[in-house]
Amino acid sequence: MSAHGIDFGHSPAVTSARPGSPVGRISRAMTLLNRAIVVLCSIALIVASTILSYSVAARYFFNAATYWQDEAAVFLLVGATFLSTAFVQAGRGHIGIEALTGYLSKRGNAIRMLVVDMASLLFCGFFAWKSWTLFHEAWVDGQVSGSTWAPPLWIPYSMMSLGMTLMTLQIALQLAASLDAWRSK
Repeated sequence: MSAHGIDFGHSPAVTSARPGSPVGRISRAMTLLNRAIVVLCSIALIVASTILSYSVAARYFFNAATYWQDEAAVFLLVGATFLSTAFVQAGRGHIGIEALTGYLSKRGNAIRMLVVDMASLLFCGFFAWKSWTLFHEAWVDGQVSGSTWAPPLWIPYSMMSLGMTLMTLQIALQLAASLDAWRSK
């Protein structure tokens, strides 16, 4: 598909890992999970846009109060954003300091990717841990949003936590595949 569409082809994590290795098997499972999640995220985006369109029409044509629509759409958007991060990372669609690519040797670029992956792993691991603590607090304390609808906050926190955990796992798999490739040379 084009550069602006979703590419369900092979992700770099799968192709760079040795097929029979544990990293290769986990990467293939992660690819299947990412594909399923991105379909669900696409549906969530369609539902969010439908909810927001309904909200605008209901307010304009019927002068109806819309107190739940914005928050429901935000929850769907938060879920779609965080849950799809591992899919984007599988194609190396996140930060990679590409401006340096042309100036570095092949080995220098491999080191650059290794450093970026390690820094990203540390950041995303910390973010995932903090997200799980937010989820736990919201669950235990029964926290709800401050709106009239007052949905439980564990819903967006759970999606944020799961998404960041999957992102961390994706980066760890890519890092393991890179180290595995270096060892086999």
